[in-house]
Formats: sequence, structure tokens, C-alpha cells
Amino acid sequence: MYRLFGSGSSPKDAPMPDAGISEEMRQKVVQIFALVGEAIAEATHALLAGDRELAKRVVEQDVVIDNLVNEIVMTAEQRLFEDNSLDAGTRRVLLTLLRILPEVERNGDLAEHIARRAARGLGNEMSPRSRGLIERMGEVASTIWREATDVIIDGKLEAAGAIEDIDDELDDLHVSLTAELTSGSMTLPVAVELALLARFYERFGDHCVNLARRQVGRDGAD
Repeated sequence: MYRLFGSGSSPKDAPMPDAGISEEMRQKVVQIFALVGEAIAEATHALLAGDRELAKRVVEQDVVIDNLVNEIVMTAEQRLFEDNSLDAGTRRVLLTLLRILPEVERNGDLAEHIARRAARGLGNEMSPRSRGLIERMGEVASTIWREATDVIIDGKLEAAGAIEDIDDELDDLHVSLTAELTSGSMTLPVAVELALLARFYERFGDHCVNLARRQVGRDGAD
């Protein structure tokens, strides 16, 4: 296993020399990770603060993420299929991008789904306890994404173990929020929407775990 990005300290884990990936492509991948991190944090804030304008911006930003992912995927596929001179290192990097970027894009979509609920004013109808749980889920989701970014972009493979522990907290919060939804403190339509929100955050964490597993060579995607 080797890193796509980051300098690191272990020669065994260092990127392949002259991997054939342009600086422009590298910067686009870094930008995608940054945009997804911003999206999950801003979507949660918009939900809790009732900031519909921010929520709409998050929804619009998801289009930018999708376009960047599509550009890189198209470029990677074209090079793999048409350039017979590619060395093994370049092929591995391009194949890795094709495997991880759909997972990254799905996390952007999950943030967008949360933002759409925020734009509809769902945050104003939540019980105090559910608001607290959602706030914590947003914090944990931002944390786990930072750890996943460290693994993929900066090659900090030691963060992979922490990611699974953080995901466990998201799962526990999901259970707690589900219990709150059955308490009758909110109307049924609100409870149904919150159940979806809880699932979005849980899946966000699952995708981070999958990304980390792929990067350290343990393909056991949930």
C-alpha cells in the first residue's frame, strides 16, 4: 500500500515516484475533500440555526462536488483505457481514485440531504434533546471526516483505527436519537424526517470507515 498524497515518513508507504498524476488533479482531489468537510459542518449548522440561506448554499455546493468528481473520474478512465504507456504506479493511483471518489461523492450527497431538510425549517420543530443529539452527530461527523482526510490525503494511516472508534459513537448517537423519536415529544412527520437525518449521519460515518479500510488495504466495506 502507498499513499496518493502527503509526504509521510515511511519509504514503504510513500507515493510511487512520478505517479503520472498532474498537480491540477491532485488539487482537485484535495478540494473535493475540503468541500465535503465544509458541507457536513455547514449543513448541521444550518439545520440547528434555521439558516435557510446557508442550507441552500450547501445544496448548490454539492453540484460543484459532483462536477469535480465527474471530471476526475472521466480523466482517470480515459487515461486507463487509452494510454497503454502508463506504468504500474500510475495505474494503481488512477484505480484508487476510481474506487474512493464515488464514496466521497456519496458523503457530499448526504450533507446535501441534511441541508435540504434545514432549508425546509426542520430544525425549528425538533425537541431539545433531539437538537442536542443532532448537534453532537454533526460534530462527530466533522471529526471522522477530518480523520478520513488525514488517511487519504496526508497518508496518516495510524488514524484509520481511530475512525472506527469514532464511527461507534455515531452509531450510539443514532440509537439514542431513535429512542427519542419514539418518546412522542414530536409530531410523526417530524419524527420521520429526523429518522432519515439520523440515518444520513450514520451512513456518513460508514463511508469514512470504508475509505480508511480501502486506503490501508482492508477492503471490508460495510
